[in-house]
Amino acid sequence: MKLTNSYVRLGENFYESTQPEPVNDPKMFLWNSSLAGELPLLEELNLSEQELAELFSGNKLLPGSEPIALAYAGHQFGHFVPQLGDGRAHIIGEIADHSGERRDIQLKGSGQTSFSRSGDGRYALGPAIREYIMGEAMHVLGIPTTRSLAVTTTGEPVYRETVQPGAVLTRIASSHLRVGTFEYFAARQNHQAIEQLCDFAIKRHYPELQEGGGERFLQLFDKVMEGQIELVVEWLRVGFIHGVMNTDNTAISGETIDYGPCAMMGSYNPKTVFSSIDRDGRYAFGNQPAIVQWNMARFAETLLHLIDKDEKQAIDTLGSRLENFSGQFKQRYLQMMGRKLGLSQIMSSDDALIFGLLDRLEQKQLDYTTGFDRLTQSLSSQSVEQKMLDELGSWYPAWRQRLESQQENSEAIQECMRQANPVVIPRNYHMEQVIQECLESGDASVAEVFLDVLRSPYQSTNKTLQFQVVPEDADVGYQTFCGT
Repeated sequence: MKLTNSYVRLGENFYESTQPEPVNDPKMFLWNSSLAGELPLLEELNLSEQELAELFSGNKLLPGSEPIALAYAGHQFGHFVPQLGDGRAHIIGEIADHSGERRDIQLKGSGQTSFSRSGDGRYALGPAIREYIMGEAMHVLGIPTTRSLAVTTTGEPVYRETVQPGAVLTRIASSHLRVGTFEYFAARQNHQAIEQLCDFAIKRHYPELQEGGGERFLQLFDKVMEGQIELVVEWLRVGFIHGVMNTDNTAISGETIDYGPCAMMGSYNPKTVFSSIDRDGRYAFGNQPAIVQWNMARFAETLLHLIDKDEKQAIDTLGSRLENFSGQFKQRYLQMMGRKLGLSQIMSSDDALIFGLLDRLEQKQLDYTTGFDRLTQSLSSQSVEQKMLDELGSWYPAWRQRLESQQENSEAIQECMRQANPVVIPRNYHMEQVIQECLESGDASVAEVFLDVLRSPYQSTNKTLQFQVVPEDADVGYQTFCGT
């Protein structure tokens, strides 16, 4: 078995053929053996650690590899940039995993391409560790995501705010198609390329639409929008803040992609922003639903010519779909919040219960993850029940009364809640501690301990407690950075 690359069949307008730039001294830093076990080729090759480091630093290539850098555009903080592209990444190929799903293998930090602009094409070790940990954490939390196979140090410095050790991260994704990929060709009025992209996306992600004829483009839009709704609802479930929801970071597959200035919310506040470049709060926690709707509007604009030759009719057709976004999102969101509160069915009166709790969490500056964890525990612990009563006042007995009205077993309700409410998340405070210790020691041991805990997010282990501690400063002044 060897790698293939179906994307190159679309034509040279879609990418640049380019080789990764070799590095001086590649060493394996983090290796995802569980993910590697899903990729048959790696099992067949049976490589040593150093051989893996050579491959996943870009110094050598896997059999069948055809490295490319993708062309795409994007709206960045609402402003359209007609050409972005992979300025520090190479897709080296794709492979079918054991379930038959095709997966891209991409090296990030693998050197300059024609899309680099003024960038150096490299990646620092700190952001690579963050992306590796966040991808694994999101995966086990049950949230669609790209994942990292490896972090390889390069033996070379990277110059950012300070001099940092360099790294190459290997990202595994269902594909790297983005809304920005479609925007790239729409800006050039290349409708044939957009149709090619649509058919590629349908074959790769939504094969059930292949018999849809002329309706398949509208059906594709519906599928992508549904996927984005489900994704952002899941982000809100665990308190995840993407930090840079540009259209070039909006994957057609519905996976979370690009863990640059991402963070996790501590004290509940829908205005929470941690990204250093998001000065106006465009991508704040509570703004994420509106932003994904905005991104879907940009996606819709790229499809107009395929939906109907009459532009006005095409706008009306897609516009009616976009008008359904708010209703669909609210329905999914309330269902999700219902699971967090143990409600088997959502009633119209539950809106007040759900948003009443969020108001109290915000007013009392209570931690989002801990708050729902304690609510879950309170169904079987009198001491936690009393704490919740003290913190939430009259809301708490109203909630318990609502649960009693379901006439369901308390243990079953608690189990339902536990599946929706993690006991541990990759908190910002702990993430920064882990990254710093890794950088200072040059060793990944502390990251492996953190990952071991995060891989059991819905149950307590003997190591969980040390990563549940809420920082005393409640993340005041905390910032994340994009790493470029």
